[in-house]
Amino acid sequence: MKYPKLRELKEAIKAIIKGPYTTEFPFKPHKPFERFRGKPKFHEENCIGCGACFQVCPAKAIEMNDVGNKRILTVHWDLCIFCGNCQTNCLTEKGIMLSDEFDVSTTEKKEELKQEISKELVICEGCNKPIAPYDQILWVAKRLSALLFSNASLMLLYLKDMDLALKETLPYRDEFLRSDRIKVLCPRCRREAVIKS
Repeated sequence: MKYPKLRELKEAIKAIIKGPYTTEFPFKPHKPFERFRGKPKFHEENCIGCGACFQVCPAKAIEMNDVGNKRILTVHWDLCIFCGNCQTNCLTEKGIMLSDEFDVSTTEKKEELKQEISKELVICEGCNKPIAPYDQILWVAKRLSALLFSNASLMLLYLKDMDLALKETLPYRDEFLRSDRIKVLCPRCRREAVIKS
């Protein structure tokens, strides 16, 4: 006959004294553990709109659309598998975070099971195509500190944000001149402006 291990006896005695671990969920709200992975939520003040969460989501629950001069990020909670890849790969580490909310059931419309945020895009002054979200470029500029002055686009956007540069843009021309190197340009237009000047 095998005797029970001491650890198993300890657990059995603890269960007899304290009772089983259950929650009174329908009658009282359930308090999840500290490291519980619930619904991911965007925090608009910390999100820079880079789209890293969109790129690493295995369930394709995060959607990214560039519409005009806005980038719209949407998280669909009905598709999410709560893996936490979005939070792990967030550049700011606070842009999207898993909450402790676990109840995603609804009797209403499916549109309620999502969260949307929008970020302003920086438009190239050469070809009028979007470069990146404004918040992302400012975040990079602040991380680079003095090194940002080696890139004209970063420098101009940083100075415009501090109200130290003109905010209006010059009219579009077909051909780049030497003065066009000091504009907010995408990498393709910047190469063209440097080569032609």
